[in-house]
Amino acid sequence: MRILIDYRPALRARTGVGEYVHELARALVAPGPPAGPARQAGDAVTLFSSSWTDRIDPGGLAGCALADRRVPVRLLNLAWHRLEWPPIERLVRGPFDVVHSLHPLLMPARRAAQVVTVHDLDFLVHPERTRAEIRRDYPALAARHVARADHVIVNSRFTGKEVERTFGVPPGQITVCAPGAPPWPPRDGAIRGRYVLFLGTLEPRKNVGRLLDAYAALAARRPDAPQLVLGGRPTAEAADWLARVQAPPLAGRARFIGYVPPDRRRALYEGALALVIPSHHEGFGMPALEAMTMGVPVVASNRGALPEVVGDAGLLVDPDDAVGLAAALERLISDPALARRLSDEGRVRASRFTWRAAAEGARTAYTRALDTRRLRGHG
Repeated sequence: MRILIDYRPALRARTGVGEYVHELARALVAPGPPAGPARQAGDAVTLFSSSWTDRIDPGGLAGCALADRRVPVRLLNLAWHRLEWPPIERLVRGPFDVVHSLHPLLMPARRAAQVVTVHDLDFLVHPERTRAEIRRDYPALAARHVARADHVIVNSRFTGKEVERTFGVPPGQITVCAPGAPPWPPRDGAIRGRYVLFLGTLEPRKNVGRLLDAYAALAARRPDAPQLVLGGRPTAEAADWLARVQAPPLAGRARFIGYVPPDRRRALYEGALALVIPSHHEGFGMPALEAMTMGVPVVASNRGALPEVVGDAGLLVDPDDAVGLAAALERLISDPALARRLSDEGRVRASRFTWRAAAEGARTAYTRALDTRRLRGHG
């Protein structure tokens, strides 16, 4: 099978989607047992990127062919989303059997089966939480593009049900490919965390303002409460939150450390007493999986896909309830036995998520996309 994957989300400052495409590509070309489904003989994976300034870093991508084009990404997105031109075969010499877009809008192709990934549908419910380009294109075009796709990949059962309900996609046209846990050994010994950690893009749906409310209340009750550390790429909407961190009562109790690259994340979890994810909506929640891998207890929102990811291995709270969020954090601080139990259960739960399984799911989706393409009369 000749597979082309849109690698652009991983081109710079990899966040959730960028990490997903990077690790999925690596898993697709990873050698497997002779009878295993990880990589079939004759498969070829090409990673496509376009940017005027940024280039693909080939590190860790051995086995993948790279098609790195010097085309401004905004210009290409406008042409692809609005004009459905040029076909990918004009930019990358093919032919390809399958082309895979890592967002809900199709990558134009002449003959290849087209697969899209839907990570979440928050852009439909709350477009005001999204970036300008997503706000312009996704709500208007996603339904049509997803319906035309030969197959849809989702990152959780929750997102799959949303796609089925919202766009009317039959369940047989949807495949769940959940992310895998990172290959990190868990930290040794007792939990020695020094801070409560938030990790994620500082955007409205992450609910950082309510987290700051909860932590301020906790710190007022517990002067011994560990520091709050906020890690992630800031957006324009984060200005008020960052100002709050630098002013009383949070000054000296909370700090912002900016974007954390992949090679520094394990060390950051190593020092965390707990991870807190108070998001209004998550299609999966990669930081929860990373934290559980390290044995870091998780306090998460009870919305979106987070209950599916965390299960009983964390504390789930209403993201709109600052008092409840503060109480959950205080429970972890005050109850070492609870923290140890969640740490142990989190490690067990995280071990169920593997990139090999994600690659097997993707390969199944590609095969089904080819079948659908043929049924639709495209050769």
